[in-house]
Amino acid sequence: MTGPSSSRPTGYSAWRLIAEELRSEITDGRRLVGERLPTEKALAERFDVNRHTARQAIAALAADGLVESRRGSGTFVTGGDVHVHRIGMRTRLTTSLGDRHAAAGRVLESATQAPPVDVARRLDIGDGLAVRVESLRTVDGEPLALATGWFDAERLPDIAAAVRRTASVTAALRASGIDDYVRVSTVVAARHATATESTLLMLEPGAIVLVTEALDALLDGTPLQHVVTRFAAQRVRLDIEHLDPGAGS
Repeated sequence: MTGPSSSRPTGYSAWRLIAEELRSEITDGRRLVGERLPTEKALAERFDVNRHTARQAIAALAADGLVESRRGSGTFVTGGDVHVHRIGMRTRLTTSLGDRHAAAGRVLESATQAPPVDVARRLDIGDGLAVRVESLRTVDGEPLALATGWFDAERLPDIAAAVRRTASVTAALRASGIDDYVRVSTVVAARHATATESTLLMLEPGAIVLVTEALDALLDGTPLQHVVTRFAAQRVRLDIEHLDPGAGS
C-alpha cells in the first residue's frame, strides 16, 4: 500500500483499508485463531503508514471481537463469531445456525405500496400492490442482517402483521397457510454499508455488507417473496449449495 498515511485520494481512511485487509485474512482462515498479529511497527512497514494508523486498524478489529491485545504478549486472533449461512432450495437462517445459536427478528417498518418495476415483474403482479417488510435479524443478540421483503398484497395482505407477531417470515407464512416454499434464485454482491446500515448492524463506518437478492416461490412455481438482505460481512459466510439441475425435473 502506498500513498499518504492518513487517507487515500478518495478520502477513505487508510486504517479502514488495513482493517478490512486483516479482517479478510482472519475470516478467510489465512490467520488462525490464537495466531499472533504482526506488531504495529511491522504492519506500518507492510502498508506504508505510520504506527498510529496501524494502531487504529487493530483497535477496529478488537472492537469487532476479531482480535485481543494481551499485555506484554501482543495482539492475537480470537476469530469472533463468524456464522455460516447455507443458501439452498429451502434457505432458513435458523436451520443454518442449528441449536447452538439463538436467532431472533423484529420488524422495523412495513407498508403496502406500488413496488419498484423490477420487483413487480419478479412477483408477477403487474400493476398490483405489494407489502414491503423491513426487518432486522440478530444472532445471540448481535445484529447479523437487514432484510427488505416484498410480497403480493392481494395474496398476503396481512403478512407484515404476521411477521411482527411471529418474528419469523417462515412462521408468518405458515400462519398464512403456506407450509412450504423454495428458493428459486439468489444473486450475491458486496459493497460498503450505508450510514443507516452501519448504525442498525453496529458496524464501523465503511464496513462491508454482503447483499443477496433472492426470489422465493411456492412449490408450483408461483412467486412468493422478493427479498434483498444485507449481511454484516465480518459476521457471516454464505455457503451456496450446488443443486442437481435435474433434481426438480
